[in-house]
Amino acid sequence: MEMKKMFKKDELESIVLDYMEEENIPGLALGLVKDRKILYTNGFGVKNINKDEKITEETIFHMASISKTFVATAIMQLYERGKLDIYKPVIDYIPYFKLADKRYKEITIQQMLSHLSGMPDVEDYEWDNPQYDDNALERYVKSLDDIKLMWEPGEKFSYSNITYEILGDIISKVSGMTFEKYMKENILNPLEMNNSTYLKQDVPKGSLVSPHIRNKSGEIEVSNIFPYNRIHGPSSTLYSNALEICNYIIAYMNKGRYNGKEIFKEETYLKMIKPYKEIGRGNKKIGLGWFIENNGEDKDIKIMHSGEDIGFRSNLIIQPEAGKAIIVMSNYRCRGISAFSKTILDII
Repeated sequence: MEMKKMFKKDELESIVLDYMEEENIPGLALGLVKDRKILYTNGFGVKNINKDEKITEETIFHMASISKTFVATAIMQLYERGKLDIYKPVIDYIPYFKLADKRYKEITIQQMLSHLSGMPDVEDYEWDNPQYDDNALERYVKSLDDIKLMWEPGEKFSYSNITYEILGDIISKVSGMTFEKYMKENILNPLEMNNSTYLKQDVPKGSLVSPHIRNKSGEIEVSNIFPYNRIHGPSSTLYSNALEICNYIIAYMNKGRYNGKEIFKEETYLKMIKPYKEIGRGNKKIGLGWFIENNGEDKDIKIMHSGEDIGFRSNLIIQPEAGKAIIVMSNYRCRGISAFSKTILDII
């Protein structure tokens, strides 16, 4: 019989503080889930190095690309409700989508979910020139008409933030509401993620951390650019905290259910974590919005996504068979967050 590991809070917090010191991280929040329950949540350090405001489990961070897993969840929710078909071309849902390459007509929603569209990545996020209006996403999609594909749709993996902005616009058009409103009403609220939002202006006052960067002298300082722009909302701008991301993790561990509510069906969950393509390094494959790593044993299967933007880093790993998961969020673009996350998972 396998002995259950005893959770040692002191050991955990020592590892966290050592990592923060090593990477010069001003602030970090952490959430752990074990056996479908929250095991531990906490904040460390400060929201802003120029102020002495401590980070807690409820402090809000910019989640960067972890946002994409929520978008994928919403697309699959609409799929199971019969509102769209992920195997059909994108142009069936947003006819104004057009690229400078006739093969764009073949690109399906599923290919976009799995970064198999053949589209390139964003060159400029325009964080220094953000757009805030409701038409920003549609306008962005219409601006893509000079882009060429790198290869045939479906041929191989290449990570593309652009495709997730397009998926966000599809969510808006199919649902008849703004992307952010759909996410709030159909994903975040049912998961009791009441302080989470895709709209920066809706973040509870005083709860958001500041992004930090390293200046030319090698010192850590607050960035004068905050990574927010509604044209990149779907790919990057979920605002959340350690406590509420744990609710999301629990829904995935329960194969779509949270607190008695069905957020998505078990068949949908299985579709999302099915490997669709190897991504060319290690044992990683791509599912629908999630990366999957399998070292051979079921208990080692990890579904994961990380996030990285100016002044922010985040990492989410779920081990569904082992029954444990971690969310880490930092207000500095630190290195080694994946190895750090796995070290923590190994001790719980």
